[in-house]
Order: sequence, then C-alpha cells, then structure tokens
Amino acid sequence: MTELPVEQFRRMASRIESEVGKVIVGQADVVRHVLVSILAGGHVLLEGVPGLGKTMLIRTLAQALDLKFSRIQFTPDLMPADILGTEILADQDGRREFRFRPGPLFANLILADEINRATPKTQSALLEAMQEHSVTVAERTYSLEEPFFVLATQNPLEMEGTYPLPEAQLDRFFFKVNVPLPDVNELVEIFDRTTGRETPAAAPAAAGADIVQMRELARTVPIASHVREYIASLILATHPESANASPLVRKYVRYGSSPRGGQALVLGAKVTALLAGRYNVAFEDVHAVAPAALRHRLILNFDGLAEGIRTDDVIAGLTEQVKSN
Repeated sequence: MTELPVEQFRRMASRIESEVGKVIVGQADVVRHVLVSILAGGHVLLEGVPGLGKTMLIRTLAQALDLKFSRIQFTPDLMPADILGTEILADQDGRREFRFRPGPLFANLILADEINRATPKTQSALLEAMQEHSVTVAERTYSLEEPFFVLATQNPLEMEGTYPLPEAQLDRFFFKVNVPLPDVNELVEIFDRTTGRETPAAAPAAAGADIVQMRELARTVPIASHVREYIASLILATHPESANASPLVRKYVRYGSSPRGGQALVLGAKVTALLAGRYNVAFEDVHAVAPAALRHRLILNFDGLAEGIRTDDVIAGLTEQVKSN
C-alpha cells in the first residue's frame, strides 16, 4: 500500500532537485537539506559569505515549487508592520473604516534576507508566524496559507551593526545549513551559466498541494524504538551535565539541544528515508541530518568560542559515542 506513494514522493523530490540544478551549480548537500526541511514542514537558516547564491537558491526553489514567493530585505530601520501588514483607513459606501492590508509575510515561501540586520523587535515579529503559522495585528489573528516556510540568510563575516538572533529564535529554525565555497570546476560552470546570453531558469516541478501531501506522507514513516531511543540519547548527550556527554561537550558546551532538536532529527530522518526509497528510518538517516539539525542548538561556552571549536566536530563525536554506547 505504501510502495506507490513512496515512489511518487521520491520521483517528485528528484524532479525538484533536477529543476534547481538547472540554475544552482553544485551545492548538492545544501539543496538536499533545504528540501528535506521543506518536506518536513520546517524553516531553514542559510549561513554563508556574500555571493554564494543563497538568495538565488531560494528564488529558484520558489520557481520549482510553484509557490507564492516573497522577499523581505531586513535592515535596521525595518519595522514589524513592514512585514506583518497594517490597518489602513479606507472609504466604504461613504463610511470610513479600518481595513487590514497584508504585508509580505502573507506568502508561501518567505526569503528573510540578512535576517540578523533587523532589530530584535522586528525579528521577534517572525516568531508567531514561524511557530503558529498565523499573524496577530490589532488584536485580530490571521492564518497564513499553507504551506508556509521561512528561509532566512545571514552573513557570518560582517557582524558590526547587526543583531544576532537570540537562542529562542534560532531554535525555531528546523535546520541551519552552512553554504560552502564552490570548487574550481563549479566556479567555471557558474561563469558559463551566468555570463552568457541566456540565463537558465527552473520550471515548476511541484505545487503547494503536492508539498502538503508529501509532508503528510513523511509523518507516517515508522521509526523503530531503538532508533527513537538513540535520538533521545543523542539529544541528552548534548548537555554537559549528562552522564553520556562526550569530553568535548563537557569542556566546551554551555547548553545543549532542546527537544525541538530531537523533533528535527526524527522528521528529517523520515524525509531522508523516503528520498532513499525506504519506508523506515535507519541510523544513517539520522546521521545525515544531525549536523544541520543540531549545529545552531548547541551553545558553546567561553572556552569553546575562544578556541574556535566547531559545533559540527562536537556533533560528529557525539553520534559515534552514543551509537557505540
């Protein structure tokens, strides 16, 4: 009964990645993690230096998914009403009344460009939308159309004049994906695609209703008890006071992952299993999504920051230690 839906899921996801690949050169892991997050119903934080195609990737995904797309350029003077919407005074049959004018947040796929450049007041305006998929303005709550995703970008280099996201808001992101530099061959291909007469574009490969169905199928994937226990043990081991914490965690981590990290591991592993054509979750599915699900949920202490410890190294050591235990 599940074979046909699983195969349809895999074919549709493959078409989406193929269409994105017409525009985006390389970055297969980045595209895969963003797609996994979308199919799991989560939001993504993309981090990388300028010019690596973060914005282009999100625009291309919006084309391939045939979703209503909205870009919000975050700046220090951006106000919550600029993204949520506001009430305006309008004439109606000779009477003047307030009407709600929706902001750019009322779309399916939101690009929050350089999210760390807006003030905390504006950043916090996204919290309700990301968690509840609704917006409250003037004591009225408006539901956002499904599917709804926030794909945010931030630049790790220019931190002067920025407002780093607080831990509570970072935790709302399903994945944090690091965007690496391309290699020589990928750079040559980028030059060829972007400096010629024709610019490649992605064609629609799935609609919003398809994404909702794929997300529902992903939640039905069974996960064995020993894999669930492994994920729970992994989350607890990220806390330095835990008995299973690794030496790196005890020495360099101030606070570990919240239960949301475990939820991201479970859902991300389910989607990864479906993408591999399987209707069950294996350990390798968990390992494939662990860095993206946990790297922004581990808070390093002063020693870890001073010594330049990478959370990815801490996570790699944890996965092996917990599995061996």
